[in-house]
Amino acid sequence: MTIQFRNIHKTYADGKTALTKINLTLEENRIYGLLGRNGAGKTTLMHLLTAQLLPTSGSIEINGQSPFENDALQQQICFVKESQPQPFKKNFRIRELLKLASLFYPTWDHDLAMEMLAEFELDPSKKMSSLSRGMESAVGIIIGLAARAPITVYDEPYLGLDAVSRKIFYDRLLQDFIDHPRTIIMSTHLIDEVSKLFEHVIMIHQGQIILDEEVDAILARAYTLEGNTDSINTLADDARIVHIETFGRSAYASWFGEMNEEDRDQLASLGIEISDMPLQQLLVQLTRDAKKEVRL
Repeated sequence: MTIQFRNIHKTYADGKTALTKINLTLEENRIYGLLGRNGAGKTTLMHLLTAQLLPTSGSIEINGQSPFENDALQQQICFVKESQPQPFKKNFRIRELLKLASLFYPTWDHDLAMEMLAEFELDPSKKMSSLSRGMESAVGIIIGLAARAPITVYDEPYLGLDAVSRKIFYDRLLQDFIDHPRTIIMSTHLIDEVSKLFEHVIMIHQGQIILDEEVDAILARAYTLEGNTDSINTLADDARIVHIETFGRSAYASWFGEMNEEDRDQLASLGIEISDMPLQQLLVQLTRDAKKEVRL
């Protein structure tokens, strides 16, 4: 299912503008990373997609249809939030909540849900009110995967999960995506841990999209430079340098842009070492004050 955001603008009743001029196309059967700092507008974007908010202006279409007041289309979308379950859900046992989900999603896979209950070591007879935060997250993850909705949206789905449980989630998500392709959108702050799952990244900063590209294309232009302070500072005016940090006589620079052999030769002549920059570090550098120099 193709998702299109056309010139979306969202302002809340208190006057706060959350999103501005959002134009975005999400193709079907891909895994997208939705990245940005707290308050960047990620959750607002997900709420608009899942028809939990109306845009102030602009339009959203899924396969040419609006998701608002569209029950048939809503059955094709599964949104797993980071927040605690709704109060009424607290009274349900795990098995009852999974049963409700199975009635809503026509593509529900009961066997997968049961397998994941066992993997997460969850007792289906337990009430949601008795679960830890990690267990609640595990239930949400199970619903998100077992629903097999054509559009599945995860908003920080792993809160409270230990490293082993998160690995179970990532492995299951990737395998099930291979077996049953659909559009998966994941908002996360554990970028380095999850980035290998992403095919495409959308990065939002202060309500606007600053990156909308394939992961490989982004990382092919992201580098960390290390050298003595004088050498690094000669690069300060280069538009591709987005940040410099100084540690006494040594310094680091964040480079985002094309780098050809001539650039590499010049950097080598200055005694500057080049290394690949992880996606999480790139997010940090692109969403802080550009060119800001930090001395430690």
